[in-house]
Amino acid sequence: MHSTTNDTKKLLALHKPKGYVVTRSDERGRKTVYDLLPDWAFDDGWMPIGRLDMESKGLLLFTQDGQIGNKLTKPGGCVKVYEVWVRGHVTDEHIAEAKRGVESKHGLLKALVVEKLGTGGAKTKLRIVIDEGKNRHIRRLFGALKDPKFGTPLKVLELKRVSIGSFGLDIESGKWRFLSSEEERILLNNH
Repeated sequence: MHSTTNDTKKLLALHKPKGYVVTRSDERGRKTVYDLLPDWAFDDGWMPIGRLDMESKGLLLFTQDGQIGNKLTKPGGCVKVYEVWVRGHVTDEHIAEAKRGVESKHGLLKALVVEKLGTGGAKTKLRIVIDEGKNRHIRRLFGALKDPKFGTPLKVLELKRVSIGSFGLDIESGKWRFLSSEEERILLNNH
């Protein structure tokens, strides 16, 4: 992928598919996100900003600049938007609970915004906005809520991150690109 003159090459975006681990090397030999990037991304120390677990997909940013990484990952620093399919019937009460926050052994897990986008069978599609990202935050948040009919925990079946701050995912699965200097400026100045 050729870069244009207005890229500063401080940030690159990857549309991570399911099945890739966000790590530099995996002792179990699984595919990592670096398998999707050019060799120089690994060799020159491009690091992921935040994480997406193996089964999750969507926007993942990389930088070589630790300060940029810190700015975009500190709690309250940057809103992240996810589209999620949940098994079970998500009620208004669940939504209220998710926004109030659920205590877990990982601390208080909460979402800023939870919107119902649709339903399909026994599944509900949600748009979720959070401004922090504890490990497996959204999966654990919904796992702490119970389906009213069956009393079983709600389960996140599919999770896709669609934006980080002002930057929205606009690339195909498995592809990457640099952010333009304009995109970068807007993303970093909104913090």
